[in-house]
Amino acid sequence: MKSPVMSGAYETAFEEEVLTIAEQERIIILHNDDYNTFDHVIESLIEICGHHPEQAEQCAHITHYSGKCDVKKGPQPVLEKMYRKLKLRGLSVTLED
Repeated sequence: MKSPVMSGAYETAFEEEVLTIAEQERIIILHNDDYNTFDHVIESLIEICGHHPEQAEQCAHITHYSGKCDVKKGPQPVLEKMYRKLKLRGLSVTLED
């Protein structure tokens, strides 16, 4: 027969583990390339990632001069959709842990 204390502790630990996995955050990284214009990158970051114009412009410049920039951090399901949309626009992006 199960002990109510042990059962409750196990269930709580299991629920916390499931929540941790479900809420795992990922990062979209924008990489520099030789074919996308600043305007196209900025417009894409505004429309897809919800950046403010200044934020999008800063990310574009950081990417240009540093080779890459973290442009969005969040839960995996949300970022996967953004990642696919950015790829469809021809941006060089990766989705990382």
